[in-house]
Amino acid sequence: MKDTTQLSDLEVGFDVPALPGMDETDIQTPCLVLDLDALEYNVKKMGDYAKAHGMRHRVHGKMHKSVDVAKLQVELGGACGVCCQKVSEAEVFARGGISDVLVSNQVRDPAKIDRLARMPKLGARTICCVDDISNVADLSAGAQRHGTEIECLVEIDCGAGRCGVTTTPDVVAIAKAIDAAPGLKFAGIQAYQGAMQHLDSFEDRKAKIDIAVAQVQDAVAGLSAEGLECDIVGGGGTGSYYFESNSGVYNELQCGSYAFMDADYGRILDQDGKRIDQGEWMNALFILTSVMSHAKADKAIVDAGLKAQSVDSGLPFIFGRTDVEYVKCSDEHGVVADPDGVLAINDKLKLVPGHCDPTCNVHDWYVGVRGGKVETLWPVSARGKAY
Repeated sequence: MKDTTQLSDLEVGFDVPALPGMDETDIQTPCLVLDLDALEYNVKKMGDYAKAHGMRHRVHGKMHKSVDVAKLQVELGGACGVCCQKVSEAEVFARGGISDVLVSNQVRDPAKIDRLARMPKLGARTICCVDDISNVADLSAGAQRHGTEIECLVEIDCGAGRCGVTTTPDVVAIAKAIDAAPGLKFAGIQAYQGAMQHLDSFEDRKAKIDIAVAQVQDAVAGLSAEGLECDIVGGGGTGSYYFESNSGVYNELQCGSYAFMDADYGRILDQDGKRIDQGEWMNALFILTSVMSHAKADKAIVDAGLKAQSVDSGLPFIFGRTDVEYVKCSDEHGVVADPDGVLAINDKLKLVPGHCDPTCNVHDWYVGVRGGKVETLWPVSARGKAY
């Protein structure tokens, strides 16, 4: 059944943290706040970069899990589509009107393959990754059963140590099997080097991607010798996109966190030794939190604890403040060191999360703010779509 609920029917503080038109100071906490000016700056900047370098940009939907953010990235940033990690997540974007969707992962379970094979009926180009030749027959059967086409990328393990094959002969063998299978189309290569994205040093990241580029070049040459051309040679993240875009072999970027930024990405260094959140990108995503207790003179307790964020990549930092520091959290509380007692009850702080992806996944809504006012409210559309 289609949900016909209107925003005006929702109650602030129970259904939603805010409604359009409200003052920023009245937003209920803890919640996710987007600085729309900063978000639009990041999205346009990456779009302009990709265009200037002759690259397509396929934004990573797993970061924000939001159809609305993806549409902004398509409309303002010129993105060609999205990549996702799970079939259910991909289906949310397809149902939401995104017309080019890559599951940048393997799809092996029969029920998931069946859902994937139905996705083209939603009007979306549907692509997935393959790293095992035995997967080809199952994907082909699913596509034939529904009279659709699934495009396939052969995934190369270029350093992440997760999925993917490691030799050109394996790439070629899988690609030839895809090319021969009814209902499937060989579309190219997936080669995302995820293990190096958060290395602080620019030179360390470059050394890792140089190895990946050599692997990909060899694979592309091997495929070409067999008459197989790649429409997509995809990879590239927020910490490496400049390497892939100047490689001469990649043609599609898959950056995600650049749009929001987080504390872990922010600390990595550009080629001039400067943090990338201090010039290259702007912090656009915040956990808005309120002081709920100051019974101890030297510390304030806020309402954003573990249930409002992920701390797998470290604690958040307080945006725009050097006089107070977020130092500890438990389920429902955050401890803020306040040595000079500058905070008062109900003061609001903006936290930059350590890791944006899993933080966004624990919230239902984004509150979009501009000029001190709530401008929009966007659902975290694919929250919970983990299968």
